[in-house]
Amino acid sequence: MSTTTTAELLAGAAEVFPDEVVTQAHVRHLDLPQGAGRFALITLDNGFDHTKPTTFGPQSLINLDRALDQVTAEAEAGEIKGVGVTGKPFIFAVGADLKGVEVLTTREQALTIGLGGHNVFKRLAALPVPTFAFYNGAAMGGGVEVGLHCTYRTISRSVPAFALPEVFLGLVPGWGGCTLLPHLIGADRAVTVIIENALNQNRMLNGTKAFELGIADALFDGADFLEQSLHWASAVLRGEIEVSRDEVDRGEAWDQAVARGRSIADEKVHGAAPAAYRALDIIAQARNGDLRACFAAEDEALADLIMSEELRSGLYAFNLVQRRAKRPVGAPDKSLARKVTKVGIVGAGLMASQLALLFARRLEVPVVLTDIDQERVDKGVAWVHEQLDMQLLKGRINHDKANRLKALVTGELDKAVAFADADFVIEAVFEEMGVKQKVFAELEAVVPAEAILATNTSSLSVTEMASQLKHPERVVGFHFFNPVAVLPLLEIVRAEQTDDASLATAFSVAKTLKKSAVLVKDAPAFVVNRILTRFMGSVLGSIDAGTPVEVADRALEPLGLPMSPIVLLDLVGPAVAHHVAGTLHAAFPDRFATSANLGRVVAAGKRTLYVHDSGKPELDPEVAALFEVGDTVLSEEQVRTAALEAITQEIGLMLEEGVVAEPQDIDLCLITGAGWPFHLGGIIPYLDREGVSERVLGKRLLPVGVAGVPQG
Repeated sequence: MSTTTTAELLAGAAEVFPDEVVTQAHVRHLDLPQGAGRFALITLDNGFDHTKPTTFGPQSLINLDRALDQVTAEAEAGEIKGVGVTGKPFIFAVGADLKGVEVLTTREQALTIGLGGHNVFKRLAALPVPTFAFYNGAAMGGGVEVGLHCTYRTISRSVPAFALPEVFLGLVPGWGGCTLLPHLIGADRAVTVIIENALNQNRMLNGTKAFELGIADALFDGADFLEQSLHWASAVLRGEIEVSRDEVDRGEAWDQAVARGRSIADEKVHGAAPAAYRALDIIAQARNGDLRACFAAEDEALADLIMSEELRSGLYAFNLVQRRAKRPVGAPDKSLARKVTKVGIVGAGLMASQLALLFARRLEVPVVLTDIDQERVDKGVAWVHEQLDMQLLKGRINHDKANRLKALVTGELDKAVAFADADFVIEAVFEEMGVKQKVFAELEAVVPAEAILATNTSSLSVTEMASQLKHPERVVGFHFFNPVAVLPLLEIVRAEQTDDASLATAFSVAKTLKKSAVLVKDAPAFVVNRILTRFMGSVLGSIDAGTPVEVADRALEPLGLPMSPIVLLDLVGPAVAHHVAGTLHAAFPDRFATSANLGRVVAAGKRTLYVHDSGKPELDPEVAALFEVGDTVLSEEQVRTAALEAITQEIGLMLEEGVVAEPQDIDLCLITGAGWPFHLGGIIPYLDREGVSERVLGKRLLPVGVAGVPQG
């Protein structure tokens, strides 16, 4: 296909996407140091600051194509000795413009995007002079791939995010990533970047790690990165530096890497989402070195996946996390928020200690823990200090910051001393209403008049918790998810008397903590725990009725959830799960049952249901001996259907009750608080497209066209 045809195709795609944030490709010329000759530097820049990262939509690709027309002519005329590509400050490029992907309605349009990107990027490899990618800032997706087409690459040590995240969203790295990366760094390392990192909640590399993997040929500090890169390019062009790369094993190791990737995909998505498997097929094909055939396979994969249900759900989920989470629906005006200069935490157990570490790191204000005895207090503070030492050893913080943060976290037995000047106090004590009410009564007597009183309760009524206070208006639910450092969700609960200033302060603190805050009504178990408990209750009910544990546990695999129901139960802990189920049973006895078998497990002091003696999870024989079951054996499909219908009914009721503002908030909670996959869109897009919503509720939960497959 000629360049002219590429430009014409992309021009047609640009008409479909008139709202593209267009990236320019500015060409400037400079003389390289030490007389290496004239050099053309292409800078990718969309004209915005780093709040709008540089992307590649169709018009942006046209602009890069035109820049390559210019430098190709200059190279052929002998006017330049090399070509470099870099980005605006802090951003190299972050790939295809996903808003443009959303507006595509036909497979032909999708195929055009794949072909267009390939045909523009591969011109860098075809230039008659060496080409250089100078990764000066964040690079993802197509931003990484444009550099893979260059002869050489340098990267800044300060690059915070470098990744091929396509599989996470439901795509493949389709502009050369699946083909070129394994040839550059080996199939196994490529599988790590393309499959393993993407399916581990879109794990990012930094500049140093990308260099260590062999993606870049040189690593420089950020302050004078471009200057150093140009000096390095000059040395390469003069022959002073010869770039050597590790030889890639194209034998059995390649097949083993692909097999490892398939095992990872099976473990993470259980065959429920096609993107990882399509990417692995292309990586396997790339072993033979036929770039043209592999690029064509990337084009076909992109065309198929762009039109898939999974991608539409993935883009819906991406928009929830990237946009809705940053503008919480229902949050009061931020000008009402009070300043927080000291945080108090009631409790010094593991959850409380995790909170202390988070508050100290993000707010950088004094944090004081209390508990019922000095030993517990000392243990909690020591845990925080140990975690800071670990971060120091890993190079995530320096000595000065480690010492400063340690000094901020202290312990004190006397609440009056600890909290007399605290602006924000959160309790993380035993999940029992009487205990929490007693704690709040003690706090109200010693904290300043405008201090916020927060509870980390997972299921209890915040309104009831505050009901005996003189000033219940300053009590707010502040429900974190475990592990606190990993899961982004923060359910902020407005009790009946919570005022706007207290709520605004809670949202302000959540933002500083870098959490995704969702406003929820004060209802039993709020959002995530209510849905998971209904879901778990359905599965446990099938086990109690007589379905083998292994059958019930496998039943949800086709959804590609992050873990099976019983593994999740083991993670939460049988005692906690049973307690939450009891809370919900008291509130909604017709829908939430407590499992007698689970009760026996808890009474026996068993902390898990599974043992791993054989290397894979198996039901603990001691647990099995406790079970009393019926004779109704369900199939996996029946268990799955019952569980999906149960949570669909519960979601419908939660929306009727106004637990959240819109269905999208439920999906945002499941994605950020329970790790439910992007390819489900949380859960509601899946329930809608599979017809479960209409079967149970008589209607779809999301508006038509939201997270749906376009009609072409």
